[in-house]
Amino acid sequence: MSTTVVTTTEVAQPTIRVKGVESKVQPRPTQIAAAGRAWSLKEIRDAIPNDCFESSLPTSLAYLARDIAYCAALVYLALQIQYLPNAYVRFAAWAVYGFVQGCVGTGIWILAHECGHGAFSRYPRVNDFIGWVCHSFLLVPYFSWQITHARHHRNTGHIEKDPVFTPTKESDLPDTHDHHAHDLFEDAPIKTTFDFIIHQLIGWQLYLSLNVTAGSRSGRLDAPNNPKGSHFNPLGDLWNKDQRRLILYSDIGLLLTLSGLYLASRVISPWTVLALYLPPYLWVHNWLVAITYLHHTDPSVPYYDDQSWSFTKGALSTVDRDFGFIGRHFMHDIIDHHVVHHLFTKIPFYNAQRATEAIRPVLGERYKSRKDVNFVGDLVQTFGKCEFVRRDGEGRWNWATKEEMKRE
Repeated sequence: MSTTVVTTTEVAQPTIRVKGVESKVQPRPTQIAAAGRAWSLKEIRDAIPNDCFESSLPTSLAYLARDIAYCAALVYLALQIQYLPNAYVRFAAWAVYGFVQGCVGTGIWILAHECGHGAFSRYPRVNDFIGWVCHSFLLVPYFSWQITHARHHRNTGHIEKDPVFTPTKESDLPDTHDHHAHDLFEDAPIKTTFDFIIHQLIGWQLYLSLNVTAGSRSGRLDAPNNPKGSHFNPLGDLWNKDQRRLILYSDIGLLLTLSGLYLASRVISPWTVLALYLPPYLWVHNWLVAITYLHHTDPSVPYYDDQSWSFTKGALSTVDRDFGFIGRHFMHDIIDHHVVHHLFTKIPFYNAQRATEAIRPVLGERYKSRKDVNFVGDLVQTFGKCEFVRRDGEGRWNWATKEEMKRE
């Protein structure tokens, strides 16, 4: 069954509030044709039970307490590794600790993400305090990221305004770019592996520090094209004047965490603190990059420009994935039920499954899911396939996969 998109003049547009700015999504009313009829964003909303939008502070705190208990128990167990008699066993135990603690830390990261959206509880100050503490503990600038993440939600799938993983346009490639020669070089295992390691190992840090992969119009409203700035610097093209103090609050949280790690290294050895903190930190942000990348990158999912983009089309370019028990338990279902989160960010994660089940019949083929493939395997394959995008005649930017280029 083919799927089309038609426009209407009566569609509710969401309001997204961020510190220092309140902004309605640019009005481009849209209906989604699915299952033989057109559905508006309001009708999608009406299909979801009202109680799915209700957040519970006790429930959210219970999940947070569980994750903190996991984290503390793992630290305690890790401190016993030194008593294992065999060096190889100790090394393996530290490796297991880093991986499992990274999964737990990703869950804490996601709960702070809930706070940033106001889905953790009905109390904004509680949300921001808990989110600031949790993200600061993971060396994430809470308010800085909250602001740019809200822009991501307002502009998901826009080829120039989305600040996250915006693909390279074919028109932006150098005139001397030889696709076929480039393919031979890119297909070299060493080059591909190196790029993938950089992507997963320090991609998050590069984004925070240098705004890499951000769209050319993803800064503040009056910013020039190709905005420059850092999530740590209150100046630059990313923030308006009212937001600069919030960037400083974010930096204070990071400094407090670094100070705490330093003081801990004075009590126990610096190497122990490094072993306890660094591997889980790298795992957390490896998973963050992987999750975000796969939610918004797939050979079948286009990007849009001003001619064709709408909030709903952008939100529905999100792809639900599956990471088994790890994704459902440790990562709070964010991998499995992300489409509905992009449509309605106020739905808390523990209601996302029911909300997804409610909207799937409404969306029909417009709902995108890749739960039939291995999460890590598809990450590697997608990274190898998706290089740049080409514009069609209707304002869509489609991925030019390496398989297609080889056929040309």
